[in-house]
Amino acid sequence: MKQLSFITRMCALILIAMFSYGASAQTTKAAYPATHEGWITNLDEAFAKSKKLNKPIMANFTGSDWCGWCHRLSAAVFLKEDFKKWAAKNVILLELDFPRRKQLPAELQSQNASLQQAFQVSGYPTIWVFDLDKDAKTKQYSIKALGKTGYVATVQEFVTGVDQMIAKRSKV
Repeated sequence: MKQLSFITRMCALILIAMFSYGASAQTTKAAYPATHEGWITNLDEAFAKSKKLNKPIMANFTGSDWCGWCHRLSAAVFLKEDFKKWAAKNVILLELDFPRRKQLPAELQSQNASLQQAFQVSGYPTIWVFDLDKDAKTKQYSIKALGKTGYVATVQEFVTGVDQMIAKRSKV
């Protein structure tokens, strides 16, 4: 009888653990986190912030869990305090990830693939700076590209290049 009670409790614990894992996985899918703090993974959210704050979007097309140059760019630029301060003042940060060892939610995979195709991205890291407009009737975005870059070794070089792209906003 004691053995049956033990087995029953173990089965109940396993079921609870499985249910908890499923619930946490669904929560993770609903709000998939970016690799770096301060970055957004959802284009609609980035668009809303861009319009509200009148800042362009800076999209990082990355392979966060496999791309060596992406890791180098993160270490040399994105993780530095100088970059974080500059970004907070100048751009909306959007991460468009193409991982190999982790699974993105289907909606995010679709969004990222569509933007990869729209910007004709073929290598990583690729960083595009752009503005978006959204048609009120069709809900479709139109892109006003300001420029692109890839790996840059220092915050100063990176920021200088992106500042030149942002300067095009007033001329476009």
